[in-house]
Amino acid sequence: MSWLLVFFGASVLIALTPGANNLLGLHHGMTHGVRRGLAGLGGRLAAFTLLITAVAAGLGQLLAASEAALTIIKWAGAAYLLFLGIRLLWSTFRGGSGPAERPAEPMTAGRVARKEFGVAITNPKAILIFTAFVPQFIDPGHGPFPAQIALLGSGYLLAEFLAGSVYVGVGAGLKTIELTRRTRRNVDRGTGVVLVGLAGVLATSNS
Repeated sequence: MSWLLVFFGASVLIALTPGANNLLGLHHGMTHGVRRGLAGLGGRLAAFTLLITAVAAGLGQLLAASEAALTIIKWAGAAYLLFLGIRLLWSTFRGGSGPAERPAEPMTAGRVARKEFGVAITNPKAILIFTAFVPQFIDPGHGPFPAQIALLGSGYLLAEFLAGSVYVGVGAGLKTIELTRRTRRNVDRGTGVVLVGLAGVLATSNS
């Protein structure tokens, strides 16, 4: 039990770390509310479930050991973050700043989920979490490898759900206090700038 508690505590800390998916969760909660924000979280968890399955099947280790594969994934992730950041920035400028500015058109739950899925599945750091962090807690005395991966993976998904819900909840809380249109636009611009910055960091990283 202590083995699982240590793993879960570390997983929560990792999952709470600000990153592209958590920033999107905050933005979606603030822009579209709790329901669509949690739908986006579902897309993220679906991507992580695929990564956990890959680790259990042995594919994750092969990806982590392949510099070419990680490089391709890294550039795909950087390009996608850049696309999301620029698109978010563009949306704050194209409507102008006059009184006739219209609020952003709400996304469907499926579209929000697809966006978070795309960010999570193309993030090489997420792959490394399941190929480097999770296996550190594998112990032959705790049962077969696939069963332990499934147990630890489920624990990490729970941690990710709790952490992601915090970001969505904070965003939804900001939505309820009815921020001015200018403030919302500035928050969106800040999120867009951070996403573009993360794309740059990812593209220039050596991992």
